[in-house]
Amino acid sequence: MMTDEQFKIVALIIVIGIPMFAMVLWGISDSFFKNRRKMLESQAKLTAEKAAQYAAHTERLEQRVRVLERIVTDKGIVVADEIESLRDRPLN
Repeated sequence: MMTDEQFKIVALIIVIGIPMFAMVLWGISDSFFKNRRKMLESQAKLTAEKAAQYAAHTERLEQRVRVLERIVTDKGIVVADEIESLRDRPLN
């Protein structure tokens, strides 16, 4: 059986020790999760910036391809007309 002195120590541990331990644990975990959240927000912002840069770069490349397609298409018609006109000419 427990003595009165041992009972007081156990009661003190239960009443003060366990809640103090829980508060310290809560503070540590809260700090950890706040730090983790900030880190994830930072990574998300960086990822969004990179995605915007890639999108802008892709748009510039698409514009250049459109210009090249227009050049090839327009020049292709002119070249085809020149070939046809050469066929119609007599050889000298």
